Amino acid sequence: MKEQTKQAIEDLVSSNNCVLFMKGNPTHPQCGFSSNTVGILKELVGDNFSFCNVLEDSEIREGIKEYGNWPTIPQLYIDKELVGGNDIVTEMFNTGELHSLLNLPQPTREPASISISKKAAENIKKGLEDIGSSVLMLSIDGQYNTRFSIEEPKGYEAVSEVGDIKIYMDVGTAKRANGIEIDWVEDLQGAGLVIKNPNEPKAVNQLSCDELRIGLEAQTFKHVYDVRSEPQFASQSIEGSKRLDKENMKAIEELDKNTPLVFVCAVGNTSQGACDFYRKKGYTDVNNLVGGVTAWFAS
Repeated sequence: MKEQTKQAIEDLVSSNNCVLFMKGNPTHPQCGFSSNTVGILKELVGDNFSFCNVLEDSEIREGIKEYGNWPTIPQLYIDKELVGGNDIVTEMFNTGELHSLLNLPQPTREPASISISKKAAENIKKGLEDIGSSVLMLSIDGQYNTRFSIEEPKGYEAVSEVGDIKIYMDVGTAKRANGIEIDWVEDLQGAGLVIKNPNEPKAVNQLSCDELRIGLEAQTFKHVYDVRSEPQFASQSIEGSKRLDKENMKAIEELDKNTPLVFVCAVGNTSQGACDFYRKKGYTDVNNLVGGVTAWFAS
């Protein structure tokens, strides 16, 4: 490692009480591990931590691995000491060790309030037969992706009891799971558990062309973004819209999370992906133009 690179890393570590070396930035992490670690830090300290996007400097990206003798990214440093990567940070968050390092109160382990329909309970019990010492584990991450698994308990979980069913979950999940309803659905696509989570961000609104026109005239929709390529956008685009390039993605980062956002593409499919991305980032008023610019110029 170059001395200049080492000094740059040391400056970052020594001048910040809590610094995360990650891929991307806290608003737009560019790997799942970085995203999870950012979510944990935000839950504990909000935006009161520093970061270094290693994707912007290849020498720091490789140098930080040598500096702390740690092969992966992200890497969290607190009080000039390496804490570890995503797995260790997650474990320490759940045990309360991370709270101690940050001089915060220990996490509460209140069980989430959960309701389970009779049919769902019957099928859950069947699935729990012969699992030995393992338990039913529920995980809901910061993007509200939800999954059940059968695992050995680690001892720090919160446990919700619904009748004679016990559901184990980590500290973060317990908060995000409060109030969920678990049901069992059978349809042409198969059968399985369905979870209704009142804490999940509001669903994407499917916007008609007429609704967009009214919103543009009323200046309700001041932020309309086109996700198509630059040549497609230059060829034909909705007046007042902007292409969703890096510059405008950064501009969105600065907006209040309640700002109405509209995303458009050719027919409304690719823009739905952009909508889902920003909805899961916490934006509460996300709109997708049904039919895209094709429908817009045909109407």
